[in-house]
Amino acid sequence: MRQLLAHDEDGVLELVVAPSGSDVPVRGVVIGDEDTGRSHAGRIVLATEPVRDITASVERVHEVARRGACALVLRDAGAAAVPGEIVEAARASGLALLVRASWADWADTVELIRSARAFAALGTGDRLVGDIAGGGLAVLAAEVARYCGASLTVEDTQFRVLAHSATGPDADPVRRSTILGGKVPDWRVAELRRAGLLRALWSSRDVIHRAADDSGPERLIVAIRSGGEMLGSIWAAADGDGFTPEAPEALRRAAEVAAPYLLQHRLRVDAKRRREEHAVRGLLAGDGDGHTHLWTLGLTPDIPCAVLVAEQDEPTAPLPERTFQALALQAQAHRPTARYVRESRRLTVLLPVPDGRDRDAATLARDLASLAAALPDAPVVRVGVGPVVGSALDAAASADEALLIVRALREREARALAAPGAEPPPRYAGPADVRQSVAVLRVLDAVRPLWERHDGPVHDMIAADLAAGGELVRSLTAYLDAAGDVPRAAQRLVLHPNTLRYRLKRVRDRFGLDLDDPDTRLIITLAVRLATADDHLGGQAVRPG
Repeated sequence: MRQLLAHDEDGVLELVVAPSGSDVPVRGVVIGDEDTGRSHAGRIVLATEPVRDITASVERVHEVARRGACALVLRDAGAAAVPGEIVEAARASGLALLVRASWADWADTVELIRSARAFAALGTGDRLVGDIAGGGLAVLAAEVARYCGASLTVEDTQFRVLAHSATGPDADPVRRSTILGGKVPDWRVAELRRAGLLRALWSSRDVIHRAADDSGPERLIVAIRSGGEMLGSIWAAADGDGFTPEAPEALRRAAEVAAPYLLQHRLRVDAKRRREEHAVRGLLAGDGDGHTHLWTLGLTPDIPCAVLVAEQDEPTAPLPERTFQALALQAQAHRPTARYVRESRRLTVLLPVPDGRDRDAATLARDLASLAAALPDAPVVRVGVGPVVGSALDAAASADEALLIVRALREREARALAAPGAEPPPRYAGPADVRQSVAVLRVLDAVRPLWERHDGPVHDMIAADLAAGGELVRSLTAYLDAAGDVPRAAQRLVLHPNTLRYRLKRVRDRFGLDLDDPDTRLIITLAVRLATADDHLGGQAVRPG
């Protein structure tokens, strides 16, 4: 347990209590609830469900301890501390109690335990392990290069260089470009794939030999694995007189020693990404310690920012992954300090604006909307730009307005498409572009709870008509939008004016509503707008037309 906590450089776990001390062996991990007859001897149990019932949680602590577990990990409860009853139960049963950080997930926890156990399994008597102790992959590359009489690169599964040995002036061009670029060139990866070398690397558990050719010197390659999982590879290029006789065996052992380092590297990369996502979400929602979030993102509180929301039009299908990736890359290309979070149908970008002017955010919004429109088979995406605020600490206000602007864009486009011959409006906007529409949406959002608490003939009319398909609601929408001009409303609905008059008469006769009364018209206007709001109907708007 002590080694595990020392290995946890990113703070995935926080120790609450360890009544038996931290020098207890960790033999594995158990995720969630399993068969009650199975032993948990020496294992860490992950309580994947949040604490809801204190009594049940106390009983679980005793049960986990009875089955031999060395520790129980709970989910972080935010500002709330672990209930005292649970802590006392752990202390009484001799069970260590830990809490998983709010920004992390259970995959991070499993990866941490796996990585720490892999490091512990290396042992201290091994010569290579002793040579690289405390030095990491860079020292491993240098030491193994010396054993092999070669130049080495250690790469992940995306062929990104994680470490390399010294490179002399006579290094082959592929090695030089790989190290300088931090990644094997794409053309080289394609060449290796066509030659079948990558397939052999992915399937072999031994050292692969590649003879010298016009493209470079003799090479030895070995995969780095943890169990059956591929983590990366080590590539050795012969220097001078060629490989030493012990080179293949040195590479085999190097791959074993490198495995926990690659697990640790992946954990760090994933932890950094999750920390940043957690920080962005916290700033956007106004949750948690804003200054801590800024520190995580490498931002200072005096830099203005704006929030952009790119949202898919149709919520019944997920936004394609490639669309998200393209939009996120565009945002980071626009400004490397931009941060984003991705959800099922939405990309939210936190954009620092050092000069405090909204023109920069508007430019990015236009570029995102244009890119989304140009991608093949991409869904309709609209981009709303929140106002520039003086600090990312106030990002929640900008995010709130950006979401309203997206809603206003959707309504504006629905009205434009319902008008014969109208051109569709732009799919991006800032606060000044749809100011009145956003004001109306705020009013509607404020009115909705009050409206839903009451009833009456307008409620009855709206509910009955929506259940029947929404014909009257569509007709009333066009009629009210046309300021009571029946011919113009009928033209918009592509109806004969008499047909529209008949529908309005039905509203009067069936529900007793006087459309000439100003108060009635105001209530109907609000009711129709509430009924046709996308968010209120889960995205299934009753559109005019």
